[in-house]
Amino acid sequence: MIETFGIPVTPVTGKKPRRVYVYLPPQAEEDEDARFPVLYMFDGHNVFFDAHATYGKAWGMGEYLDETETPLMVVAVDCNHRPPHGRLSEYSPFTFEEEGFGRVVGRGKKFMDWLTGTLKPLIDEKYPTLPDREHTFIAGSSMGGLMSLYAVTAYNHVFSRAAALSPSVWLVRGQMAPLIRKAAYEEGTVVYMDYGSREMGNHQGMLHCFMDTAAALTERGVYVTARIVPNGDHCEACWEEQIPFFMPHLFYDRE
Repeated sequence: MIETFGIPVTPVTGKKPRRVYVYLPPQAEEDEDARFPVLYMFDGHNVFFDAHATYGKAWGMGEYLDETETPLMVVAVDCNHRPPHGRLSEYSPFTFEEEGFGRVVGRGKKFMDWLTGTLKPLIDEKYPTLPDREHTFIAGSSMGGLMSLYAVTAYNHVFSRAAALSPSVWLVRGQMAPLIRKAAYEEGTVVYMDYGSREMGNHQGMLHCFMDTAAALTERGVYVTARIVPNGDHCEACWEEQIPFFMPHLFYDRE
């Protein structure tokens, strides 16, 4: 079952409501006492429904979870669609300049403060969650992948596990890995990250940034799986195909 509601993201975009999708596993209806881990996801409009997706193709996360009977809640928040660079700004922890974009002010911290300080308490109050760090995960792709790495690093007291698909670490090169190398991670932090092989030539230094990020996480004691997806592309169809790869990492070493 997928519910939706609107909520303002006041620190970032003011009072205009942002759509939030909430997936509840079938077990929630079968057992009213059951409680579930929660996966927070970026770009919520691309997670469940093709009709809502930017390019007409969603991840199909609901179908996967139903078919596999995975006991997991998913909370997916729409991105900032405001021009010229609402999504880039909201999904970057750092201010950067890039040809074609100009200067983009990073508002990622403000967004994560809202997600952890406003949205998560609301979800924990309204839904049958397991609210502790051990059962709270985060995932996203592209800029959402970058934000997933940032979230599990800067908000490690909230998120124990992250999946970062095609993370845009190249866009903030020289900033993400140093942040990771200074961070303190709690024991048992797990990160899955990947890139499609066909993406690697899209921007200069992508492979180096990807591997440096994975190395930095490993140096800090994080359990890391880093993959190059054979013939992988930068698109929802490819990211959907990676769900069976990253999902087990969210439940790694769990009963």
